[in-house]
Amino acid sequence: MNLLLLGSGGRECAIAWKLAQSPKCEQLYIAPGNAGTSAYGQNVPIKVGEFDKIADFCLQHQIGMIVVGPEDPLVNGIYDYIKGNERLAGIRVIGPSKAAAQLEGSKDFAKGFMSRHQIPTARYRSFNAEQYDEACRFLEELQAPYVLKADGLAAGKGVLILPTLDEARRELRLMLDGMFGAASATVVIEEFLSGIECSVFVLTDGQHYKILPVAKDYKRIGEGDTGPNTGGMGNCSPVPFADDEFMQKVEERIVRPTIAGLQQEGLRYQGFIFLGLIRIDRDIQQYHAGDPMVIEYNVRMGDPETEVVMPRIQSDLVTLLEGVADGNLDTKTLEVDPRAAVTVMLVSGGYPGSYAKGKVMTGLDHELFTQGTVAPADSARHSILFHAGTARNDAGQVVTAGGRVIAVTSYGSDRAAALAQSMRGAQLIEFEGKYYRRDIGQDLAAWD
Repeated sequence: MNLLLLGSGGRECAIAWKLAQSPKCEQLYIAPGNAGTSAYGQNVPIKVGEFDKIADFCLQHQIGMIVVGPEDPLVNGIYDYIKGNERLAGIRVIGPSKAAAQLEGSKDFAKGFMSRHQIPTARYRSFNAEQYDEACRFLEELQAPYVLKADGLAAGKGVLILPTLDEARRELRLMLDGMFGAASATVVIEEFLSGIECSVFVLTDGQHYKILPVAKDYKRIGEGDTGPNTGGMGNCSPVPFADDEFMQKVEERIVRPTIAGLQQEGLRYQGFIFLGLIRIDRDIQQYHAGDPMVIEYNVRMGDPETEVVMPRIQSDLVTLLEGVADGNLDTKTLEVDPRAAVTVMLVSGGYPGSYAKGKVMTGLDHELFTQGTVAPADSARHSILFHAGTARNDAGQVVTAGGRVIAVTSYGSDRAAALAQSMRGAQLIEFEGKYYRRDIGQDLAAWD
């Protein structure tokens, strides 16, 4: 079967690496891809929002399955576009319908969905510009810090956590006046939840589901979780505080009601669900310290969580995705690598602020890094590189092309060993302005 993967980041590089391992994958195309994805398939110069060009390409290259990486094409309805075209109707699409993708496309919709199906989440209300005074009164009912979320997609930048009521009022006004464009025409104000976060991924055919390896993301630019938020500086898996008791609560209180709610509301969903969860550290509402609550839904895999989750999946990914598309995921087996994995993201100098592009990268061909789709059997000797913001210049050199440049993922007998291996890899890669965190996963030692 020929497959088309949409996207160009580290998430897509990790998915491409895994798809290309399958004997069922005859030819993998990545649109548009990056300098790393070309090792696993053929990059094609089509943007993820160019639905007509995607359709033509699928017909010309006999594509049997489309795997959608990022959220934008899902929220904009690529599933419906493909399935609504008679010429393309036989193509399997991994991703939710446009209506179901509102779980990520609209935070107000997501919060309402959780409320309707009794899924644990923070208390909230949504407001538009005409309701500013009412919104300020709601803020006064809450305790600091204050959480403001742009309702729509804002490229990961639409969430503000503010320490004082005056700051919350001021930023709310700016958001409603267009700080994030149309995305913040409606703002969700919610109660702040304190605790420790993790990322849970569910693969579903709309009825059956598999819970993938749990990961913990590190968003802050600085070590010790300091400085501004980024798109993600690294990840680790497994997560020690997401133990059997915690995950039983996640499945019973969150996963099952989510799948059932999608069915009850007639929302077509065949793909990945990201659950951004928090293990609360104090009693809140009817929930107790140690319980899971939902911070947010995403309707795709996270980034850079994918770079640590995909290496821990031992099963054939194409087989699993066939189960998703054909509605028989319950007949497929999910096997997980018992080893720990840690991903360290190398970023451009200045990120998440302004940064330069086009910096030549070296060290990518070092013997430490596995080449192609082979997963390291000897975790003490090899690491995997997943390209994120990379490209090739006219001379054929790999150069930086984004803020988050490349991820180094390593296995280990435990988290510390995996981190040490990724550190070795991070030191071998060079480009002007390179920066990375050295403490990914170290905060979890108290949970071991």
